[in-house]
Amino acid sequence: MRLAKYLAHCGVASRRRAEALIASGRVTVAGEKVTDPARDVDHSSGVAIDGGPVRPEPHEIWMLNKPAGVVSTAREPGKRRAVVELVDSERRLYPVGRLDADSTGLILLTNDGELANRLTHPRYGVERTYRVRLRHRVTESQLRRLRAGVELDDGPTRPAKARRTSPRVVEMTIAEGRNRQVRRMVEAVGNQVVALARIQFGRLELGTLPEGKARKLRTPEVRRLWKDAAQ
Repeated sequence: MRLAKYLAHCGVASRRRAEALIASGRVTVAGEKVTDPARDVDHSSGVAIDGGPVRPEPHEIWMLNKPAGVVSTAREPGKRRAVVELVDSERRLYPVGRLDADSTGLILLTNDGELANRLTHPRYGVERTYRVRLRHRVTESQLRRLRAGVELDDGPTRPAKARRTSPRVVEMTIAEGRNRQVRRMVEAVGNQVVALARIQFGRLELGTLPEGKARKLRTPEVRRLWKDAAQ
């Protein structure tokens, strides 16, 4: 198995983050610093990060209903709580994608770096659905523009699925994960987000999970996520 994939498989980080760790010279194999992410290794190769051995651990994936004010990081150096603090697990969990601090709703945490990479990589186009409360009434023109894709400062977006559920509430589904993308798309069509909640990731729905609570996904749910990420 390639070194970057091995680190992701062990739950150290996503594959892209693992490649960065390798490039920085923090990874050794049998005591030798390695900077090639394609180096073949297995559990007997003596892989270590900063001198600490890296071994596979059982994979877990959790769903959390993130409250506002909690940050989507594995740890938070400031005073705000991080999402991992709300999950009762001894594993080294990492959030899958991000929700900005002001947003709420469904966020996944896992130590399966390969699954995390597939769920967030644009190539796989895994959809995420958001309930968006707007400052002004949404117009048909705004919906059409969202559905066609809009121009942002970092390039045009893919077309979104957008449907109005009340005069100032829209459900939007996108298959990208740019920074604050939904908020920026809404602003680009002349409106403003008041509240934003993710309610679905792939085919996994938030459902009635209370805010601030988390639960470990069942095996059939994990299988569905892999199918969502296999397209």
